[in-house]
Amino acid sequence: MARRALKLASLTAAASGIYMYGNKFLDPNDFGIVRVGRAIATTAVITYDYLTSLRSVPYGTEEYEFLKSQVHLRSAERLRELCCSNRGTFIKVGQHLGALDYLLPEEYTRTLKVLHSQAPQSTRQEIEQVIREDLGKEIKELFVSFEDTPLGAASLAQVHKAVLQDGRTVAVKIQHPKVQAQSSKDILLMEVLLLVVKQIFPDFEFMWLVEEAKKNLPLELDFLHEGRNAEKVAYMLKNFDFLKVPRIYWELSTRRVLLMEFMEGGQVNDRAYMERNGINVNEISRNLGKLYSEMIFVNGFVHCDPHPGNVLVKKCPTSGKAHIILLDHGLYQVLSESFRMDYCRLWQALIKADMKRVQKYSRRLGAGDLYPLFACMLTARSWESVNRGIDQSPVSASEDMEIRSNAAAYLPQITQLLNNVPRQMLLLLKTNDLLRGIESALHTRASASSFLNMSRCCIRAVSTYQRSKSLSLYRRAQISLTEALSLWQINLYELFLWLKGSQLGNWVIALLRRMHHSTY
Repeated sequence: MARRALKLASLTAAASGIYMYGNKFLDPNDFGIVRVGRAIATTAVITYDYLTSLRSVPYGTEEYEFLKSQVHLRSAERLRELCCSNRGTFIKVGQHLGALDYLLPEEYTRTLKVLHSQAPQSTRQEIEQVIREDLGKEIKELFVSFEDTPLGAASLAQVHKAVLQDGRTVAVKIQHPKVQAQSSKDILLMEVLLLVVKQIFPDFEFMWLVEEAKKNLPLELDFLHEGRNAEKVAYMLKNFDFLKVPRIYWELSTRRVLLMEFMEGGQVNDRAYMERNGINVNEISRNLGKLYSEMIFVNGFVHCDPHPGNVLVKKCPTSGKAHIILLDHGLYQVLSESFRMDYCRLWQALIKADMKRVQKYSRRLGAGDLYPLFACMLTARSWESVNRGIDQSPVSASEDMEIRSNAAAYLPQITQLLNNVPRQMLLLLKTNDLLRGIESALHTRASASSFLNMSRCCIRAVSTYQRSKSLSLYRRAQISLTEALSLWQINLYELFLWLKGSQLGNWVIALLRRMHHSTY
C-alpha cells in the first residue's frame, strides 16, 4: 500500500511538472519545493486513506458509515493543516468550503470553519514595505498613530486602525505582500491536483471550485475594485437607513492598500452582545434578510461573503436605532437578468409549495432530474418540508441533522449539481449558507418574516421586468395593479401574524371566542 501511495505522489508530481512547464505564463521557480511538496503529499495521503480505509467494509452498513465519517474527519484536518501552512489562496479556498454547511459533509465544514480565525498576519516590516511601495511614504508620514495589532486578519489582507494627520480615524486594509505573486500559481497547483484526484475518483467533481477561484481571486486582490463595489452597493441600498457602508478615501488607496472610514460594532452572530446593548435580535435578522433579498432579487448585485466578521451591528447613541455595518466588498456576484428572473420565480414557487413550478425553474437553472435535491440545497429543508411549504413551520433540530447527514450521503449528486448549475449559483449557495448560519446563531431561522420579505422582493423584481418588456400602456398598468394587490396581500398577512403574536391580538381572539360560545 505504501508503494501505491508513493507511486501516486510521484505521478502527481510529474503531472504537476508537465502542466506547469507547459504554461508559458508560469515561472515554476516561484514555487518553493516545500510548498508544492506539502500540497502533493497531503493530496496523496488523503487519497490513499479513502482508497484503503473503506475497501474491506460492506457499503451501507453502520460500520461503513462510521469509518467514512472518520476518514472525512482525518482528511478535513489534513486539509486544514495544509491551508494553514500554505496560507493565502489555500486559506481562502478552505474558508469557502467551510461555509458550505448544507452541501458538504459536516466533518469538513466543522473543521474548516476555524480558518476564519486562523488567517495569517503580516509583520510590521511587511506592512511598512507595502505602504512604502504603494503610497510612496512611511507610516509615520501618513498617520499620527497606527496600531500594530490588526483589528482583523484574513486570508488575503489584514486591517489596522489608524489616525490620519488631519485627525480622521480610519481603517487601513493592507494586502499580504506575497499573496499577489503566489495566487495564480496556487490556483494552478490546485487545478492539477484536483485533475489527478478525479482520475482516481471519477465521482469527485470539484473543478467548479478552481473555476470560481480563477474568476474571483484577481478581483478580490484589486482593492480599488473593492472600493468601487462598496460605493455601488451603498448607492443601490441608500433607502435602507439601517445599513452603513464605510466611506472610501480614494486619495490614499491603491490596488493593495485601501483606506476606509473606521466603523466598529459587535459581530452579527453575537446574540449576547446585542442583548447587552439593547439591540433587538429579531429586527437585525429581519433587516439582514431585507438587505440580501434586495441585493439578490431586485438589484442582482450580491455581497457574497457575509461571514460574521464582515457584518457588524451597532446601536446608534443618538437615534437609538440598530445599524448593520457591511464590510469587505471584494467578493460580489453580478446576476444576469434571465438568471435573476428564473431564481425569483423558483423562490416564489418554493414559498407557495408549487411543485410544478419548482420543477420547471429548477430545470431551467440546470438541476435536471435532481431538482428535489436542488430545492433542498437552496432551502436547507427536507423534501417533505418543501412539499408542505417551507414557511409553514420552522426548521427543527432533527430536520437540520437530517439535512447535514444527507450532505454526506448525496455528495456525488451534490457535486454533479454544482457542476451543472450556472456559475452564478455557486456563490449564492455559499451566501445562503452563511446567512443561515447567522440565523441559527440568533435563533431566528426560517421565521415567517424572512419569507415575506423575499416574496415582496420577488414580486417587485418580476413586475419591473414584465413592465420593461411590455409595449402596451394598458398591460403595464395591469402589471402594476397586480403587483400592488400582491404586496397588499402580503402586508395584510403580516398584520395578521403580528396580531396573532401580540397581546392585543390575543385579547381580540379571546373576545371572539367568548362571543362565539355565548351564541350557543
